[in-house]
Amino acid sequence: MKLTLRGIVFSALFAALVVLFGFISIPLGFTPVPITLQTLAVMLAGGLLGSRYGFFSMALIVVLTAIGFPLLHGTGGLGVLLGPTGGYVFMWPISALLIGWLLPRIRIRGVWGYVASFLVLVLFGSLLLYVSGVPWLAYVTGMSLSKAMVAGCYPYLIGDAIKAAAATLIIASVRQVFPPERLTGQGIPQE
Repeated sequence: MKLTLRGIVFSALFAALVVLFGFISIPLGFTPVPITLQTLAVMLAGGLLGSRYGFFSMALIVVLTAIGFPLLHGTGGLGVLLGPTGGYVFMWPISALLIGWLLPRIRIRGVWGYVASFLVLVLFGSLLLYVSGVPWLAYVTGMSLSKAMVAGCYPYLIGDAIKAAAATLIIASVRQVFPPERLTGQGIPQE
């Protein structure tokens, strides 16, 4: 697997976008999981950088946060990743990888192309995060799984759909000018 300087730079930029979007945060009083735009950045990283660099950019966030860099809401360290939102964060690299692997195979033209892209982003950019995030939230907080669903899933579904719709439009627009292989210096498909 050969990495290009351009791909690494774009990966770092998307990692920085996740950090920036983490500061746009709306805390909800009944849960330790705030509303942020970070999942939008994860979707964009996978959709614009492809699987390899999308994974790399999100893994960069996880690793740097684990060693203490204050990247998530201004905090860092292993304690942050093992806290209530850690289950979501650990899934970001896998989410970006799957989005980056699937989206280049979809022609985002016409209604069905947009619908297919939106579904990929909802499934792998949002719902996949709940697969690890909600059980981890339940474990860390001592909640039952049903209470963790109320605290860590249900309130976010409409916002996630809006973020997936926005990501679909952004990815379709950017790809017309800069296909993934031009952004990262790699050909499609990126695996």
